[in-house]
Amino acid sequence: MNRLKGAFFVVMGAASYGVLATFVKIAGQQGYTTGAVTFSQFLTGFLFLFLFQFFSPRGKQAMRLPSSEKIRLIAGGTSLGLTSTFYYLSVQYLPVSVCIILLMQTIWMGIVFESFRKRETPAWPRIVAIVIVLAGTILATGVYESRFIPDWRGVLFGMLAAVSYTVAMGVSNSLALELPVIRKSMYLVLGGLLAILVFWNRQIVVDFRPDIFWKWGLFLATFGTILPPVLFSKGFPKVGIGTGSILSAVEIPVSIGCAYIFLQEPVSTLQCLGVALIISGIIAAHLKPGKS
Repeated sequence: MNRLKGAFFVVMGAASYGVLATFVKIAGQQGYTTGAVTFSQFLTGFLFLFLFQFFSPRGKQAMRLPSSEKIRLIAGGTSLGLTSTFYYLSVQYLPVSVCIILLMQTIWMGIVFESFRKRETPAWPRIVAIVIVLAGTILATGVYESRFIPDWRGVLFGMLAAVSYTVAMGVSNSLALELPVIRKSMYLVLGGLLAILVFWNRQIVVDFRPDIFWKWGLFLATFGTILPPVLFSKGFPKVGIGTGSILSAVEIPVSIGCAYIFLQEPVSTLQCLGVALIISGIIAAHLKPGKS
């Protein structure tokens, strides 16, 4: 039952991430820069989590953390800020349906990461899953179509986002597991905010428009900064990073569906087949689940 609940939390966290790219692209069309969008998202998210801790009786009674553990959480949380930064930059150069496929390379990256961490070879269903996911990626990104030439900058940022996303999942699975999830998420989001400040530095001030907070900040913070860290922190310890990375593939149809509905991005039959192959990779990995 705990494993099932963990799977539910991971799926809901990934689905929350799935809605982001479409609305970040819309915000960009309205003149908001990537730096301003990510800054407003993480600052709003951090303030919400901080205030929740401050006013919550349970938050006040939560265990105190040694400074070294706080630093580890904040350092680990930088991966959240980098994931959003790289992903949103990728969206500026590529269709959302392609960006989400690049981000979801974390499916096989997570399996490889877990194998190195445990120093064991992945079970054969997961090896099959990796092959299927890579095959599905070729179809789902549309690189086989002569009319589509992907911008190398978008591909680079998309792959960097996948690496950061994998690290973020590992952090949720391994650090401060005994800490209440809201407080843990607060430190992780603080780390992400600091990473964004370092990455964008003065560009945030140059391009900043205060109205972004009430137009997009709260919405993006809810689905990209508040819900996912909390849900992942509750879910990943129960299912493991390998299985959790596979379950997070639900983000793909959610993201593509939002782009289709709100941006009218075309989706070809072969791209749908590619997504189906990636989902099949999930099934393959669970034919004979390995130890997570």
